Amino acid sequence: MKRRVVITGLGAITPIGNTVDAFWKGIITGKCGIDEITLFDATHFKVKLAAEVKDFHAEEMLDKRVAKRLDRYTQLAVVAAREAMIDSCLKVETIDCTRFGVAVSSGIGGLQTIENNSKTLFEKGPDRISPLYIPMVINNMATGNIAIEVGAKGESFCMTTACASATHTIGECFRIIRHGYQDVMIAGGTEASITPTGIGGFTNIKALSQSTDKLRASIPFDKERNGFVMGEGAGLLILESLDHAKKRGAKIYAEIVGYGASSDAYHITSPSPDGEGGARAMKNAMEDAGICPEDITYINAHGTSTHLNDACETNAIKLAFGEASKTVMVSSTKGHTGHLLGAAGGIEAVACVKAIEEGIVPPTIGYRIPDEACDLDIVPNQSRKADIKYAMSNSLGFGGHNSSIIFKQYVNER
Repeated sequence: MKRRVVITGLGAITPIGNTVDAFWKGIITGKCGIDEITLFDATHFKVKLAAEVKDFHAEEMLDKRVAKRLDRYTQLAVVAAREAMIDSCLKVETIDCTRFGVAVSSGIGGLQTIENNSKTLFEKGPDRISPLYIPMVINNMATGNIAIEVGAKGESFCMTTACASATHTIGECFRIIRHGYQDVMIAGGTEASITPTGIGGFTNIKALSQSTDKLRASIPFDKERNGFVMGEGAGLLILESLDHAKKRGAKIYAEIVGYGASSDAYHITSPSPDGEGGARAMKNAMEDAGICPEDITYINAHGTSTHLNDACETNAIKLAFGEASKTVMVSSTKGHTGHLLGAAGGIEAVACVKAIEEGIVPPTIGYRIPDEACDLDIVPNQSRKADIKYAMSNSLGFGGHNSSIIFKQYVNER
Protein backbone atom coordinates (compact mmCIF):
# COMPACT_ATOMS: atom_id res chain seq x y z
CA MET A 1 0.00 0.00 0.00
CA LYS A 2 1.28 3.46 -0.87
CA ARG A 3 2.02 5.57 2.20
CA ARG A 4 1.07 9.21 2.46
CA VAL A 5 4.03 11.59 2.58
CA VAL A 6 3.93 14.87 4.48
CA ILE A 7 6.20 17.85 5.08
CA THR A 8 7.12 18.51 8.70
CA GLY A 9 10.08 20.89 8.51
CA LEU A 10 11.44 23.69 6.33
CA GLY A 11 14.83 25.37 6.03
CA ALA A 12 16.00 28.12 3.69
CA ILE A 13 18.87 30.50 3.08
CA THR A 14 18.13 32.77 0.13
CA PRO A 15 19.03 36.12 -1.44
CA ILE A 16 15.97 37.68 0.25
CA GLY A 17 16.31 36.15 3.69
CA ASN A 18 18.37 33.66 5.69
CA THR A 19 15.44 31.91 7.37
CA VAL A 20 12.17 30.53 6.06
CA ASP A 21 10.19 33.34 7.71
CA ALA A 22 12.42 36.05 6.23
CA PHE A 23 12.33 34.38 2.81
CA TRP A 24 8.54 34.07 2.82
CA LYS A 25 8.06 37.65 4.00
CA GLY A 26 10.30 38.77 1.13
CA ILE A 27 8.26 36.74 -1.35
CA ILE A 28 4.85 38.11 -0.42
CA THR A 29 6.08 41.70 -0.09
CA GLY A 30 7.86 41.68 -3.45
CA LYS A 31 11.42 42.01 -2.16
CA CYS A 32 14.13 41.77 -4.80
CA GLY A 33 17.42 40.17 -3.75
CA ILE A 34 19.37 41.20 -6.85
CA ASP A 35 22.26 43.63 -6.47
CA GLU A 36 25.81 44.28 -7.64
CA ILE A 37 28.20 41.36 -7.35
CA THR A 38 30.36 41.52 -4.21
CA LEU A 39 31.68 37.95 -3.95
CA PHE A 40 34.40 38.75 -6.49
CA ASP A 41 35.61 41.72 -8.52
CA ALA A 42 33.31 41.89 -11.55
CA THR A 43 34.90 45.00 -13.02
CA HIS A 44 35.87 43.30 -16.28
CA PHE A 45 32.74 41.15 -16.56
CA LYS A 46 29.80 41.93 -18.82
CA VAL A 47 27.41 40.78 -16.08
CA LYS A 48 27.43 43.01 -13.01
CA LEU A 49 24.42 41.74 -11.05
CA ALA A 50 23.63 38.60 -9.09
CA ALA A 51 21.35 37.50 -6.25
CA GLU A 52 23.79 36.81 -3.43
CA VAL A 53 22.97 35.53 0.04
CA LYS A 54 23.54 38.51 2.32
CA ASP A 55 25.00 38.63 5.83
CA PHE A 56 25.99 34.97 5.83
CA HIS A 57 29.06 34.40 7.99
CA ALA A 58 29.80 30.70 8.11
CA GLU A 59 32.33 31.00 10.90
CA GLU A 60 29.61 32.44 13.13
CA MET A 61 27.00 29.79 12.27
CA LEU A 62 29.28 26.75 12.16
CA ASP A 63 32.32 25.70 14.13
CA LYS A 64 35.21 27.71 12.65
CA ARG A 65 37.27 24.60 11.94
CA VAL A 66 34.29 22.91 10.28
CA ALA A 67 33.48 25.99 8.21
CA LYS A 68 36.99 26.06 6.72
CA ARG A 69 36.57 22.47 5.54
CA LEU A 70 33.35 23.14 3.63
CA ASP A 71 32.76 24.92 0.34
CA ARG A 72 30.15 27.66 0.48
CA TYR A 73 27.50 25.48 -1.18
CA THR A 74 27.82 22.95 1.67
CA GLN A 75 27.91 25.64 4.36
CA LEU A 76 24.59 26.99 3.11
CA ALA A 77 23.05 23.52 3.07
CA VAL A 78 24.17 22.58 6.58
CA VAL A 79 22.75 25.77 8.07
CA ALA A 80 19.45 25.32 6.20
CA ALA A 81 19.29 21.70 7.42
CA ARG A 82 19.69 22.87 10.99
CA GLU A 83 16.72 25.19 10.59
CA ALA A 84 14.62 22.41 9.07
CA MET A 85 15.51 20.00 11.88
CA ILE A 86 14.63 22.54 14.56
CA ASP A 87 11.40 23.39 12.75
CA SER A 88 10.39 19.73 12.56
CA CYS A 89 11.15 19.03 16.24
CA LEU A 90 12.68 15.77 15.02
CA LYS A 91 14.78 14.08 17.71
CA VAL A 92 17.12 11.50 16.22
CA GLU A 93 17.43 9.62 19.52
CA THR A 94 13.71 8.79 19.37
CA ILE A 95 13.60 7.41 15.78
CA ASP A 96 15.22 4.60 13.80
CA CYS A 97 18.15 6.46 12.23
CA THR A 98 18.67 3.70 9.67
CA ARG A 99 15.33 4.76 8.17
CA PHE A 100 16.23 8.46 8.15
CA GLY A 101 17.97 9.61 4.96
CA VAL A 102 19.35 12.72 3.28
CA ALA A 103 19.30 13.78 -0.37
CA VAL A 104 20.48 17.30 -1.16
CA SER A 105 21.24 18.17 -4.76
CA SER A 106 23.62 20.64 -6.35
CA GLY A 107 23.94 21.46 -10.00
CA ILE A 108 27.63 22.35 -9.87
CA GLY A 109 29.03 21.68 -6.38
CA GLY A 110 32.10 23.41 -4.94
CA LEU A 111 32.91 25.78 -7.77
CA GLN A 112 34.71 28.36 -5.64
CA THR A 113 37.01 25.68 -4.25
CA ILE A 114 37.72 24.43 -7.77
CA GLU A 115 38.73 27.93 -8.85
CA ASN A 116 40.90 28.57 -5.80
CA ASN A 117 42.80 25.31 -6.14
CA SER A 118 43.19 25.65 -9.89
CA LYS A 119 44.88 28.98 -9.27
CA THR A 120 47.12 27.34 -6.69
CA LEU A 121 48.02 24.58 -9.15
CA PHE A 122 49.16 27.00 -11.86
CA GLU A 123 50.92 29.42 -9.51
CA LYS A 124 52.50 27.08 -6.94
CA GLY A 125 52.36 23.58 -8.36
CA PRO A 126 50.43 20.37 -7.65
CA ASP A 127 51.92 19.74 -4.21
CA ARG A 128 50.17 22.84 -2.89
CA ILE A 129 46.65 21.72 -3.79
CA SER A 130 44.62 21.35 -0.60
CA PRO A 131 44.17 17.79 0.71
CA LEU A 132 40.56 18.85 1.31
CA TYR A 133 40.09 19.83 -2.33
CA ILE A 134 38.17 16.72 -3.41
CA PRO A 135 36.02 16.41 -0.24
CA MET A 136 35.04 20.07 -0.62
CA VAL A 137 34.12 20.14 -4.32
CA ILE A 138 32.22 16.94 -5.07
CA ASN A 139 28.46 17.30 -5.39
CA ASN A 140 27.47 14.78 -2.73
CA MET A 141 29.25 16.52 0.14
CA ALA A 142 26.30 18.69 1.18
CA THR A 143 24.35 15.46 1.62
CA GLY A 144 27.23 13.72 3.38
CA ASN A 145 27.95 16.52 5.82
CA ILE A 146 24.27 16.92 6.71
CA ALA A 147 23.92 13.18 7.31
CA ILE A 148 26.95 13.27 9.63
CA GLU A 149 25.65 16.31 11.49
CA VAL A 150 22.14 14.99 12.12
CA GLY A 151 22.99 11.30 12.47
CA ALA A 152 20.95 10.11 9.49
CA LYS A 153 22.07 6.57 8.62
CA GLY A 154 19.52 5.77 5.92
CA GLU A 155 19.66 6.33 2.17
CA SER A 156 22.02 9.17 1.30
CA PHE A 157 22.53 10.44 -2.24
CA CYS A 158 22.87 13.46 -4.52
CA MET A 159 21.02 13.93 -7.80
CA THR A 160 22.42 16.28 -10.41
CA THR A 161 20.08 17.24 -13.25
CA ALA A 162 21.15 20.87 -13.66
CA CYS A 163 18.35 23.27 -12.75
CA ALA A 164 15.87 20.43 -12.22
CA SER A 165 18.04 18.87 -9.51
CA ALA A 166 16.20 19.87 -6.33
CA THR A 167 12.72 19.13 -7.69
CA HIS A 168 13.92 15.74 -8.96
CA THR A 169 15.43 15.09 -5.53
CA ILE A 170 12.28 15.97 -3.61
CA GLY A 171 10.23 13.83 -5.99
CA GLU A 172 12.49 10.81 -5.62
CA CYS A 173 12.50 11.16 -1.83
CA PHE A 174 8.71 11.27 -1.96
CA ARG A 175 8.74 7.95 -3.81
CA ILE A 176 11.27 6.42 -1.40
CA ILE A 177 9.04 7.16 1.58
CA ARG A 178 5.76 6.37 -0.19
CA HIS A 179 6.97 2.89 -1.09
CA GLY A 180 8.29 2.16 2.38
CA TYR A 181 12.07 2.29 1.95
CA GLN A 182 12.56 5.14 4.44
CA ASP A 183 10.44 6.93 7.06
CA VAL A 184 12.09 10.37 6.96
CA MET A 185 14.17 12.22 4.36
CA ILE A 186 15.83 15.63 4.31
CA ALA A 187 15.40 16.70 0.69
CA GLY A 188 16.19 19.76 -1.41
CA GLY A 189 19.05 21.58 -3.04
CA THR A 190 21.94 23.97 -2.50
CA GLU A 191 24.13 26.08 -4.79
CA ALA A 192 26.90 28.68 -4.61
CA SER A 193 28.07 29.42 -8.14
CA ILE A 194 28.42 33.19 -8.10
CA THR A 195 32.09 32.92 -8.98
CA PRO A 196 34.22 34.20 -11.88
CA THR A 197 33.94 31.00 -13.93
CA GLY A 198 30.29 30.53 -13.01
CA ILE A 199 29.31 34.02 -14.15
CA GLY A 200 31.73 33.99 -17.09
CA GLY A 201 30.60 30.59 -18.34
CA PHE A 202 26.89 31.35 -18.22
CA THR A 203 27.52 34.76 -19.77
CA ASN A 204 29.29 33.22 -22.73
CA ILE A 205 26.42 30.88 -23.54
CA LYS A 206 24.16 33.94 -23.60
CA ALA A 207 22.12 32.76 -20.62
CA LEU A 208 22.58 35.71 -18.22
CA SER A 209 20.99 39.13 -18.28
CA GLN A 210 23.48 41.96 -18.74
CA SER A 211 21.07 44.54 -17.41
CA THR A 212 22.42 46.93 -14.79
CA ASP A 213 18.94 47.77 -13.50
CA LYS A 214 18.35 45.63 -10.42
CA LEU A 215 14.61 45.73 -10.87
CA ARG A 216 14.64 44.88 -14.60
CA ALA A 217 17.28 42.16 -14.73
CA SER A 218 15.21 39.12 -13.70
CA ILE A 219 11.77 39.72 -15.22
CA PRO A 220 10.06 36.38 -15.91
CA PHE A 221 7.42 36.38 -18.65
CA ASP A 222 8.03 40.06 -19.44
CA LYS A 223 8.51 40.80 -23.14
CA GLU A 224 11.82 42.57 -22.43
CA ARG A 225 13.37 39.62 -20.57
CA ASN A 226 16.90 38.97 -21.75
CA GLY A 227 18.41 36.30 -19.52
CA PHE A 228 18.45 35.01 -15.97
CA VAL A 229 20.26 36.38 -12.93
CA MET A 230 22.49 33.99 -11.02
CA GLY A 231 21.36 33.30 -7.46
CA GLU A 232 22.64 31.19 -4.60
CA GLY A 233 21.28 29.59 -1.45
CA ALA A 234 19.66 26.43 -0.12
CA GLY A 235 16.13 25.18 0.34
CA LEU A 236 15.35 21.97 2.27
CA LEU A 237 12.25 20.07 3.34
CA ILE A 238 11.82 17.30 5.87
CA LEU A 239 9.56 14.64 4.41
CA GLU A 240 7.96 11.92 6.53
CA SER A 241 5.47 9.16 6.15
CA LEU A 242 2.19 10.32 7.63
CA ASP A 243 2.13 7.52 10.19
CA HIS A 244 5.64 8.37 11.38
CA ALA A 245 4.80 12.08 11.67
CA LYS A 246 1.54 11.44 13.53
CA LYS A 247 3.16 8.98 15.89
CA ARG A 248 5.58 11.63 17.12
CA GLY A 249 2.97 14.44 17.10
CA ALA A 250 4.71 16.47 14.40
CA LYS A 251 3.33 19.66 12.91
CA ILE A 252 2.30 18.95 9.32
CA TYR A 253 2.63 21.75 6.77
CA ALA A 254 1.30 20.01 3.68
CA GLU A 255 1.33 16.73 1.78
CA ILE A 256 3.18 15.69 -1.38
CA VAL A 257 0.82 13.76 -3.63
CA GLY A 258 2.33 13.72 -7.12
CA TYR A 259 5.64 13.64 -8.97
CA GLY A 260 6.43 13.51 -12.66
CA ALA A 261 9.65 13.63 -14.65
CA SER A 262 10.62 13.49 -18.31
CA SER A 263 13.32 14.25 -20.86
CA ASP A 264 13.07 16.47 -23.91
CA ALA A 265 15.77 14.50 -25.78
CA TYR A 266 16.13 17.66 -27.85
CA HIS A 267 19.15 19.89 -27.07
CA ILE A 268 21.82 20.29 -24.37
CA THR A 269 20.75 23.80 -23.34
CA SER A 270 17.53 24.75 -25.16
CA PRO A 271 14.11 23.43 -24.14
CA SER A 272 11.91 21.82 -26.76
CA PRO A 273 9.96 24.75 -28.30
CA ASP A 274 6.61 22.97 -28.22
CA GLY A 275 6.93 22.29 -24.49
CA GLU A 276 6.06 18.61 -24.93
CA GLY A 277 8.65 17.34 -22.46
CA GLY A 278 7.68 19.76 -19.72
CA ALA A 279 4.01 19.08 -20.35
CA ARG A 280 4.61 15.35 -19.99
CA ALA A 281 6.25 15.86 -16.59
CA MET A 282 3.26 17.91 -15.43
CA LYS A 283 0.78 15.36 -16.78
CA ASN A 284 2.69 12.55 -15.09
CA ALA A 285 2.60 14.41 -11.78
CA MET A 286 -1.17 14.99 -12.03
CA GLU A 287 -1.77 11.36 -12.97
CA ASP A 288 0.37 10.27 -10.03
CA ALA A 289 -1.71 12.49 -7.73
CA GLY A 290 -4.99 11.28 -9.21
CA ILE A 291 -6.18 14.79 -10.01
CA CYS A 292 -7.10 16.82 -13.08
CA PRO A 293 -5.75 20.22 -14.21
CA GLU A 294 -8.78 22.05 -12.82
CA ASP A 295 -7.84 20.92 -9.31
CA ILE A 296 -4.58 22.92 -9.28
CA THR A 297 -4.84 26.49 -8.04
CA TYR A 298 -1.23 27.60 -8.37
CA ILE A 299 1.88 26.72 -10.38
CA ASN A 300 5.31 27.92 -9.28
CA ALA A 301 6.86 28.06 -12.74
CA HIS A 302 10.50 27.48 -13.59
CA GLY A 303 10.22 30.97 -15.13
CA THR A 304 13.89 31.85 -15.53
CA SER A 305 13.47 35.14 -17.45
CA THR A 306 15.16 33.80 -20.55
CA HIS A 307 13.37 34.27 -23.84
CA LEU A 308 13.22 30.55 -24.66
CA ASN A 309 12.37 29.15 -21.25
CA ASP A 310 9.37 31.34 -20.48
CA ALA A 311 7.77 30.91 -23.89
CA CYS A 312 8.40 27.16 -23.97
CA GLU A 313 7.12 26.70 -20.41
CA THR A 314 3.99 28.64 -21.34
CA ASN A 315 3.47 26.20 -24.21
CA ALA A 316 4.04 23.29 -21.86
CA ILE A 317 1.46 24.55 -19.36
CA LYS A 318 -1.08 25.07 -22.12
CA LEU A 319 -0.42 21.58 -23.45
CA ALA A 320 -0.68 19.95 -20.03
CA PHE A 321 -3.60 21.98 -18.67
CA GLY A 322 -5.73 22.67 -21.73
CA GLU A 323 -8.61 25.01 -20.91
CA ALA A 324 -7.51 25.13 -17.27
CA SER A 325 -4.37 27.02 -18.36
CA LYS A 326 -6.60 30.08 -18.77
CA THR A 327 -7.53 30.17 -15.08
CA VAL A 328 -4.66 28.59 -13.13
CA MET A 329 -2.44 31.13 -11.37
CA VAL A 330 1.21 30.89 -12.48
CA SER A 331 4.11 32.87 -11.04
CA SER A 332 7.88 32.79 -11.00
CA THR A 333 9.70 33.76 -7.81
CA LYS A 334 12.98 34.18 -9.67
CA GLY A 335 12.32 37.92 -9.89
CA HIS A 336 12.89 37.88 -6.13
CA THR A 337 15.78 35.43 -5.86
CA GLY A 338 17.40 35.08 -9.25
CA HIS A 339 18.00 31.54 -10.46
CA LEU A 340 19.58 29.21 -7.90
CA LEU A 341 20.36 26.52 -10.50
CA GLY A 342 20.34 23.16 -8.69
CA ALA A 343 18.83 24.72 -5.57
CA ALA A 344 15.99 26.54 -7.37
CA GLY A 345 13.44 23.77 -6.85
CA GLY A 346 14.32 23.64 -3.15
CA ILE A 347 13.43 27.20 -2.27
CA GLU A 348 10.50 27.13 -4.69
CA ALA A 349 9.12 24.04 -2.92
CA VAL A 350 9.36 25.97 0.34
CA ALA A 351 7.45 28.82 -1.32
CA CYS A 352 4.70 26.43 -2.46
CA VAL A 353 4.33 24.93 1.00
CA LYS A 354 4.10 28.38 2.61
CA ALA A 355 1.63 29.50 -0.06
CA ILE A 356 -0.66 26.59 0.84
CA GLU A 357 -0.22 27.15 4.58
CA GLU A 358 -0.99 30.87 4.46
CA GLY A 359 -3.35 31.01 1.49
CA ILE A 360 -1.21 33.49 -0.44
CA VAL A 361 -0.09 33.16 -4.07
CA PRO A 362 3.42 34.59 -4.66
CA PRO A 363 3.69 37.34 -7.28
CA THR A 364 5.87 37.60 -10.38
CA ILE A 365 7.70 40.84 -9.60
CA GLY A 366 9.35 43.23 -12.05
CA TYR A 367 6.65 42.62 -14.65
CA ARG A 368 5.78 45.56 -16.90
CA ILE A 369 5.40 44.61 -20.55
CA PRO A 370 3.08 41.71 -21.49
CA ASP A 371 4.32 39.15 -23.99
CA GLU A 372 1.75 37.49 -26.22
CA ALA A 373 3.90 34.35 -26.12
CA CYS A 374 3.45 34.16 -22.33
CA ASP A 375 -0.27 34.83 -21.99
CA LEU A 376 -0.92 33.13 -18.66
CA ASP A 377 -2.23 34.60 -15.39
CA ILE A 378 1.22 35.25 -13.99
CA VAL A 379 0.07 37.13 -10.84
CA PRO A 380 1.99 40.30 -11.73
CA ASN A 381 3.71 42.29 -8.98
CA GLN A 382 1.19 41.73 -6.16
CA SER A 383 0.57 38.58 -4.13
CA ARG A 384 -3.01 37.29 -3.95
CA LYS A 385 -5.11 35.68 -1.26
CA ALA A 386 -6.43 32.30 -2.38
CA ASP A 387 -7.44 28.96 -0.94
CA ILE A 388 -4.78 26.70 -2.48
CA LYS A 389 -5.75 23.04 -2.29
CA TYR A 390 -3.10 21.91 -4.77
CA ALA A 391 0.11 23.66 -5.87
CA MET A 392 2.56 22.48 -8.52
CA SER A 393 6.25 23.33 -8.74
CA ASN A 394 8.11 22.98 -12.06
CA SER A 395 11.83 22.77 -12.74
CA LEU A 396 13.49 22.41 -16.14
CA GLY A 397 17.22 21.76 -16.56
CA PHE A 398 19.97 21.85 -19.18
CA GLY A 399 20.16 18.47 -20.85
CA GLY A 400 16.39 18.42 -21.30
CA HIS A 401 15.52 17.34 -17.74
CA ASN A 402 11.98 18.17 -16.58
CA SER A 403 10.45 17.61 -13.15
CA SER A 404 7.17 18.55 -11.47
CA ILE A 405 5.89 17.95 -7.96
CA ILE A 406 2.44 18.54 -6.51
CA PHE A 407 1.70 19.68 -2.96
CA LYS A 408 -1.70 19.44 -1.28
CA GLN A 409 -3.34 21.00 1.74
CA TYR A 410 -3.04 18.45 4.53
CA VAL A 411 -6.31 16.76 5.42
CA ASN A 412 -6.31 13.98 8.01
CA GLU A 413 -8.19 11.33 6.05
CA ARG A 414 -7.74 8.02 4.15
